Amino acid sequence: MKPRIDTMEHLSAAIGVSRPTLSRYFQDPERVSRTSRERIEQGLERVEYVPNFFATRMNRASTGMIGVIIPYLNDLFFSRLLEAIELAAMEAGYSVITKCSHSDPAIEARAAETFMSMNVDGALVAPLGNHSDLTVHERLRSRLPFVMVDSQPEVMTEVDFIGTDHMQSTGLATEYLARVGGPPIFLAMPRVNFNAMARERAYVSKMEELGLEPEVIGTELINDHWHFEAHGLAVLDAEFSKGRFTDRSILCVNDRVAIGALKAAAAHGLEPGAMRKGGLRIAGHDDYPLCPFLTPTLTTVAQNVDAIGEAAVTCLIENIRGEKSSPEQTVKLFEGVMKMRNSA
Repeated sequence: MKPRIDTMEHLSAAIGVSRPTLSRYFQDPERVSRTSRERIEQGLERVEYVPNFFATRMNRASTGMIGVIIPYLNDLFFSRLLEAIELAAMEAGYSVITKCSHSDPAIEARAAETFMSMNVDGALVAPLGNHSDLTVHERLRSRLPFVMVDSQPEVMTEVDFIGTDHMQSTGLATEYLARVGGPPIFLAMPRVNFNAMARERAYVSKMEELGLEPEVIGTELINDHWHFEAHGLAVLDAEFSKGRFTDRSILCVNDRVAIGALKAAAAHGLEPGAMRKGGLRIAGHDDYPLCPFLTPTLTTVAQNVDAIGEAAVTCLIENIRGEKSSPEQTVKLFEGVMKMRNSA
C-alpha cells in the first residue's frame, strides 16, 4: 500500500524535490525542467497524494474556474444546460463550480458573493426573475466577467446575454396551433419569470399579427407553493370543471406547466391529440427530456440547449481573456424548432 501524504511540504521531503519546484509543477508541468518533471512523476507513483486544487491556483493570474448559478436543481432543462456548459468549459480548459439559488433571491445573492470571494475567472448566471437582487448582479459585473444565460433582466442592458429567441419560438408554436386547431389560448405563469413574460408577449404579438384575439389565462398565483406542474394542473382543473376550454388549443408557457395541463385533462376524461378532428390540443415550450415519454407525447418547441451552453462559455471566455471585439452588449439568440407529437 502506498504511503499517504497530505501536504506539499511532506511530499517535498518524501521525493526530494523543493516545494517551489513542486508548486510550479502542479501549476504547469512545462514550467519545470525535464529532469525535475521526471523525478516528480516517478515520486508520485510511489506515494498517495492529491494536490490541493485551490492551493495550486492561489498565486496564479487565472484560477481556471468558472462559476455557474442556476435557479433549480429539480429541473431537467437546467440539468441539460449545465451539462452543455460543463462540456464546453472542459474543452476550453476550465473547471465549473455550480451553485443553485433554489428559487430564493437571498441564496442567489450569497452564491454570487461566494464566487467573488473565490476569485473565479468569470460567472454564468441564469437569474430567477424580477425578484432577483439585481444590485448583487451589478456588483458581480463590476468585479469579474459575467454573462447572463437563458433568462435576461430587462434592466441589465450592459451584460452579455445568450438565450432563446422567444419571439420566434413562441410565435412558431402559436402559428402552428392556430393552423391545425383554431385560435390557441395561452396558459401563462405569474408574471415574475423573465422567460414566461417574454413568451406571453410573443404569443400576444403573433396572435395580433394573425388577426386573432389573444386569450391569456393563469397569470395569477394560485398557491405560494404551486409552481410549474402544479400551477398548470390547478388552472386547467378549475377551467375544465366549468366546462371551459375542453375543445380548444392550449399553448403552455413551458413544458412543466404543460405536464400539469395534461394531468388536468386526464382527470376530466379528456384526450388531447393531434389525430383528432378539432377538440382539445395541448402544447408546451422547451422540449423537456420527458416530453417524448408522456401520455400523450407532448408537442413542444425545442430550445437549442447545446448551442446556448457552448455560446455562453465562448462569450464568457472572450470576456475573461479580453478578446471581445466590441465593448457593446453581446446578445445572441437561438431559434426554436417545433417538435410535433401526439398532444397537438
